[in-house]
Amino acid sequence: MYCKNCGEQMNDNQAICLKCGVKVEDGNKYCANCGAQLNEGAEVCTACGVAVKKAEDKSKIGGQDKLVMGLIAIFIGGLGIHNFMMGETKKGIIKIVLSVACGIGAILGLIDGIRILMDKYTVDATKFF
Repeated sequence: MYCKNCGEQMNDNQAICLKCGVKVEDGNKYCANCGAQLNEGAEVCTACGVAVKKAEDKSKIGGQDKLVMGLIAIFIGGLGIHNFMMGETKKGIIKIVLSVACGIGAILGLIDGIRILMDKYTVDATKFF
């Protein structure tokens, strides 16, 4: 295994690179499989053919800003707007129906907002809840 930040060979049990101090999964300059330097924006290593896993942006959820989605969910989450913005159409429709029918949609929106801000929310367009 190689450091994805500096290309230094690492032990499989290491949590950080001893040369540069970066966590094992962080970085996108070098291939973790062969240690070859990657082209910017590459999805596959041209030296060994292994797919390159890109570091995900922790400030985004469902392609949207996490703070904005959390605040929208807390304040107007009963309308399911945050679900529609993140691509969860089924959940958005269910929240609208529950808000109109019995007012529970607002409570679900509040719960979603808290979970988004605490990094416990996962975007899944196939699930209803």
